[in-house]
Amino acid sequence: MRSDYYIIHKSILPEYLDKVIYARNLLSNHEVNTVTEAVQMAGISRNTYYKYKDFVYEQNNVSNTRHAVITLILKDESGSLSSVIHTLSQYETSILTISQAIPIDHKANVLISLDVTNMTCSIQELLLKLKELPHVRKVQLDGVE
Repeated sequence: MRSDYYIIHKSILPEYLDKVIYARNLLSNHEVNTVTEAVQMAGISRNTYYKYKDFVYEQNNVSNTRHAVITLILKDESGSLSSVIHTLSQYETSILTISQAIPIDHKANVLISLDVTNMTCSIQELLLKLKELPHVRKVQLDGVE
């Protein structure tokens, strides 16, 4: 299987990618409170930040593991969470935590943190597979590191 990643010297990449990393670091270090402040300090647009923030990393910040957090809204039916867990295991993700709220109005909110280091598909493909499940009403990617 081909890797989705390259190691490229930053001198051949557009400068705005470096600025995206800078803006993300400002936010993660709590040097600014909002994305708007971060992108203004970095000199990029919000659109540029959101387009690339989950795809560019400094080499020294890339660890051997990658984590993702997803939020789902499931129908309050038997087997709903089980089908999600089964799908996650099919793509070799490792579930770190699951938090499920008490179902209200026949909907259950679920927050799942995953180790996606060995995942056999892209995060976008995984989200699409989860959305196709009959018990899933909504899937949202909250973050990737």
